[in-house]
Amino acid sequence: MAFRAPAAAVPHGGHATAAPLTSSSWKHGTACFSSSKLTGGGHRARLATAVHALATATAAAPFPPPNAEYLAAEFSGHGVTFEGVGDSCVVKMRVRNGSAAHLLLPSGLVTSYKPTMWHGATTEVLHTTVGEGPGGMPVIRGGVSMDLRCARGVAGDAPPSTWSPGGAWSLRDVRGGPTGSIEVELVSVEPPGNGAAEARCVVTLSPEALASELTVMNAASSSSPVALSGAVSNHLRVSTPDATYAVGLQGSDYRSREPILSEFSILPPDSAQLQQPHWAKRIDMFLSGEGAAAVAQEPDGEEDDDCKHLTAELCRIYSHAPREFTVIDRGRRNSVCLSRRGFEELYVFSPGSKHEWYGKYAYVCIGPAMLKPVVLAPGATWQGAQCIRNPNL
Repeated sequence: MAFRAPAAAVPHGGHATAAPLTSSSWKHGTACFSSSKLTGGGHRARLATAVHALATATAAAPFPPPNAEYLAAEFSGHGVTFEGVGDSCVVKMRVRNGSAAHLLLPSGLVTSYKPTMWHGATTEVLHTTVGEGPGGMPVIRGGVSMDLRCARGVAGDAPPSTWSPGGAWSLRDVRGGPTGSIEVELVSVEPPGNGAAEARCVVTLSPEALASELTVMNAASSSSPVALSGAVSNHLRVSTPDATYAVGLQGSDYRSREPILSEFSILPPDSAQLQQPHWAKRIDMFLSGEGAAAVAQEPDGEEDDDCKHLTAELCRIYSHAPREFTVIDRGRRNSVCLSRRGFEELYVFSPGSKHEWYGKYAYVCIGPAMLKPVVLAPGATWQGAQCIRNPNL
């Protein structure tokens, strides 16, 4: 399959100035981003309570809770099954070699990715927990979360209206099948009265990778532009950060800053970064003009280690980082390759190694980020993607 270069914000039918998205050549993993459409007991109760609370916390969705029976009847025959849990629906994908992934609606949270390894068994790559949310209700955290923010200017001195598709995803289509790749397409629409933007996300499970392709469109009928920023957070399961290394970041500039704190974030309560009041800020501020200002600042330094040890507690934004690099866990004897396009920055967070091995905080959170907003004029479109590739087949 051909790999699409990072997409610019181009109005339909016109020739606009390209958005600041640079392209690069990839030697591996280009098949992660598909450029063509494919044809065609106690724990369970705990999970049900958690996803019910998650759906309640994101009740702004402009559509009713997903109906698992209806979705199964509508989209059967593609290697996908649907299971209703509380007010949510788990979309389960599985391809022929045994690799599998789970996606939760309407949150859009990917809660599980189990690629098939060289020895024939599958291994869980993502880290999730059931924690306490607003009002003391349990919520699912971790996994792969897609956080987008759209700010639209309004008349007068009023602050811009903001919209996020998170928590309001609905299933639009399922394509492909278990013998090749499975594509699950999600859509979220800006609430009426605010504008006419639309976000789409295609989650693709193939035998060797799990990819997420994002598209945000500002309709030609919109009366104002949209400033788009975003990040994708991958909570990767590890034995301990002390045995975990990020390979390939040498030469990248970095800035230390506060962690992304969204409703899906996992953060130790005794984190040193939470001792300072300015650290625990929600992702709304992280992806606002404050984030763009941080990008414009001089870097704190340049990464001089091509095999960065993630043993210490840290939170960094890397710029000029390679489009693909590898995370190695020597404790689990496992590795994954992460790649991105359309996102200029890279977010790396480690909770440190003082926690229990294979425990609640045995993870690192790494993912692409776009802190400098891309402005979409009416009729313009932005595209970005990330891929988690299994090199262990």
